[in-house]
Amino acid sequence: MRHQKKTIKLGRKSEHRNALLANQVCSLIEHERIKTTLAKAKAVRPLAERMVTLGKNGSLHARRTALAVLRQKNAVKKLFDNIAPRSSERNGGYTRIVKLGQRRSDSAHVAFLEWVDAAPVEEKPAEKTPKSKKEKETTPKAEAQSAPKEETKVEAKPAAEEKKATTEEAKPKKRKWFGRKSE
Repeated sequence: MRHQKKTIKLGRKSEHRNALLANQVCSLIEHERIKTTLAKAKAVRPLAERMVTLGKNGSLHARRTALAVLRQKNAVKKLFDNIAPRSSERNGGYTRIVKLGQRRSDSAHVAFLEWVDAAPVEEKPAEKTPKSKKEKETTPKAEAQSAPKEETKVEAKPAAEEKKATTEEAKPKKRKWFGRKSE
């Protein structure tokens, strides 16, 4: 039975686990939000909240204790100057875990760990780049670039060559499938 065995081990020795958790908390302080596995997020949360409690205290002893755990001066400075004063009205619950589902590669459960008092972060969707020739032709840049070229081509082609061009466009394109041309 696991009675009173509270430590989440994460499959690491204690030194490695402590370094991992300290680095995760420093990343959380620096970026305000981190994306990690659900198990790591649940393990990081108590340490992050303990650091905010030290930051709210604000004494020199609390600062040195936080520095002993986190080992990064800039993270401790930001914690004591920015993050802890934002949470001064709260008595706990400084972080939230937002579950994101499973990672595609290894099906690990992934989550965001973020500060509750942080400003909401808006993620911009990645711009889609056209993949095929048809999509390239429909983009506004392609239309602007292709329009002058078509005018010069139309003037130079006689009527017989225009018919050949239309019949070539009507032919089905040969597609590659596993490196072989279909017939």
